[in-house]
Amino acid sequence: MTAGKNIWAQVDHYAAASLLAADPAMEAVLAHNRAGGLPAIDVSPLQGKFLDLVVRMCGARRVLEIGTLGGYSTIWMARALPAGGTVVTLELEERHAAVASRNFATAGVGDRIDLRVGPALSSLEKLGKEGAAPFDLIFIDADKPNNERYLVWAMRLARPGTVIICDNVIRDGAVIEAGSRDASVQGARDVFSFFGNRGKLEATALQTVGEKGYDGFAMAIVSES
Repeated sequence: MTAGKNIWAQVDHYAAASLLAADPAMEAVLAHNRAGGLPAIDVSPLQGKFLDLVVRMCGARRVLEIGTLGGYSTIWMARALPAGGTVVTLELEERHAAVASRNFATAGVGDRIDLRVGPALSSLEKLGKEGAAPFDLIFIDADKPNNERYLVWAMRLARPGTVIICDNVIRDGAVIEAGSRDASVQGARDVFSFFGNRGKLEATALQTVGEKGYDGFAMAIVSES
């Protein structure tokens, strides 16, 4: 770890200790993820709180998450929902979904979460066929090469005012490398192209540093026009 990354992590830990209350349930969730052999790619506690605040700031009642993993981010959003709110979360791997289901019970939010297992594009198509009501917030944090396909579905399942967030779009700065052969880098670039070339989206992007390293997210709101 370089000196820069070390200070990023230290600042994250300071900020989390200053701003976030002790949370045994979420600590247990991360422990379950480790015990289940899941990759340690969850959002950080501060990023989880950011998602919590976004849910509350936009008054979301229906949230769509593409990419569950062990459900850490799912729980942050589910906790922020008003009574009757729902997170529909999509996970490819049955093993991950089993850990996530246990975590939802641990956090006491299982009744607010609709976990669907299988390829996300298939699950999205099923949601479309079901005539699912528009989502108020859509969080995309899955396999990056499919970002553009996920965004196409996000627009179909959105309404004017829907907030769309795509995670991991900076890729240690590699997003500026137009000729990169890394499919995840190209997937990140697809997010910028999609957000930048759609008339019905107003978007921005923020670079982030912290215990998760150097990355960032892109965020858009669906406009009326």
